[in-house]
Amino acid sequence: MSAQQASFVEFYAEARDDCLRAVYASVGNRQAAEDCVAEAFARAWASWRRVSAHPVPRAWVMKTALNLSVSSWRRRRREVPLDDASERDRWPLGSGGTDPAADAAGADSAIMTFLGGLPLRQLQVIALRVFLGFDTAATAQALGIAPGTVTAHLTRATSALREQLTGAYPQEEQP
Repeated sequence: MSAQQASFVEFYAEARDDCLRAVYASVGNRQAAEDCVAEAFARAWASWRRVSAHPVPRAWVMKTALNLSVSSWRRRRREVPLDDASERDRWPLGSGGTDPAADAAGADSAIMTFLGGLPLRQLQVIALRVFLGFDTAATAQALGIAPGTVTAHLTRATSALREQLTGAYPQEEQP
């Protein structure tokens, strides 16, 4: 195995699960997230010399995977549905049901349901900042937005989640 192959294999082993969790949180569909992450890593391998020189290769893979999910969504948006499919297909947990894939990934279905209610950009910021631990600058670079915009989206998302969670799990009154 060449040094280039070995470095990619090591990168893939270290980054795949984190990237999958972050994309899954952004997309809300385990299969779609797996497809996007697999394609992003395939593209990373095809351009590994350039990607490995990137300051944050995980950010490159995440941005590629998120762009693939947006492209997929745009293609589906133009399709004519044959049944009564709706927005529920975007976020399968939105109906309050359970998702076996989420359970297998160790995701709390209530949290995933709340995440499904966030706007897409807020979801992406939460995924990168919380699931991957990116700092503000790396998140901004990965999403192609300003660092201040990352902070604003993170603040709005955490505020909305806090409201939803405190409403779903009311505090017991202290005597």
